[in-house]
Amino acid sequence: MGQIPPSSIDEIKKILASSRKIVIITHDNPDGDAIGSSLGLYQFFCREGHNVNVVTPNMYPEFLHWLPGNEKVIIFSEQKDYAVKLIKEAEIIFNLDFNEFNRIRKIEPYVKKVKAVKVLIDHHPVKESFADYIISDISVSSTAELIFKFIINLGKKNCIDKSIAECLFTGIMADTGCFSFNSSQEDTFRIVSELLTYGIEKDKIYRNLYDNFSEDRMKLLGYCLNKKMVVIPDYRTAYLSLTKDELKQYNFKIGDTEGFVNFPLSIKDIIFSALFIEKTNHVKISFRSKGTFKVNKFSENNFNGGGHKNAAGGESNLNLEKTINKFIDLLPEYIKYLKE
Repeated sequence: MGQIPPSSIDEIKKILASSRKIVIITHDNPDGDAIGSSLGLYQFFCREGHNVNVVTPNMYPEFLHWLPGNEKVIIFSEQKDYAVKLIKEAEIIFNLDFNEFNRIRKIEPYVKKVKAVKVLIDHHPVKESFADYIISDISVSSTAELIFKFIINLGKKNCIDKSIAECLFTGIMADTGCFSFNSSQEDTFRIVSELLTYGIEKDKIYRNLYDNFSEDRMKLLGYCLNKKMVVIPDYRTAYLSLTKDELKQYNFKIGDTEGFVNFPLSIKDIIFSALFIEKTNHVKISFRSKGTFKVNKFSENNFNGGGHKNAAGGESNLNLEKTINKFIDLLPEYIKYLKE
């Protein structure tokens, strides 16, 4: 398995040798990897006798609420005073699945101020060195995979139980699209195989992640593909867009557009897909690609974003129409890479 720096592990081991007040924080709009990683680590620390809490910037999709420990998660946007209190009292803060402080939004200033030891565990390219200890590996499938390796490197494999395994398996499955991307390393499948030995129900986890949507969500998907998908064959590109009014029409809930951006990649010869979602103050963008086209660099250079080679996100302060026009106008600059 990939190595975590022994010096970092040794020092973290010493810090964790006695009971500590720990806060685990993940990025805004948490996905399956963010929540799976956080709750897996949360349960591990609980078993080790630490005082531990998970804080997320905002609510996350209902299809993740079945995860063990979900009821213990503190939502900053709903319980700000309590969350701030926990952060101020924390001795150690574990920052999971994000590589820039601004990814935790309104939590950022509070985490910056505290003197707690900060540990970053993430699988995105490190952009900002804000932690005392950085455990980062961009070759792994997910932060959940890194959490598994972290526990093993601590010498605590015997502490892993079915609940921890369920959370970490969920994180890996979610961040690989059920092993359809970000999952080419042998280690990923070795770890998945090992997690299965804890008696988790793979099929049940799949159903909870992918067969657990509302009727409104399915109708929104149908509308989006039928009415809002634009295909640009000359650039092997397709995109989807949704306005605030369209989301409202289909009773949008957090997580309802999860995975929409992947559908255009099912079209023959399309290798680049984008999803534009109108928010109150900005446009949220998701990018996906097949093959060698690096959507993280595309997003980084043009839409204040980043991520992985084939899966990235970004934002635009322009309105929806201008954002889409900017996207289309950029395509000729990348035609060489889109034709490969």
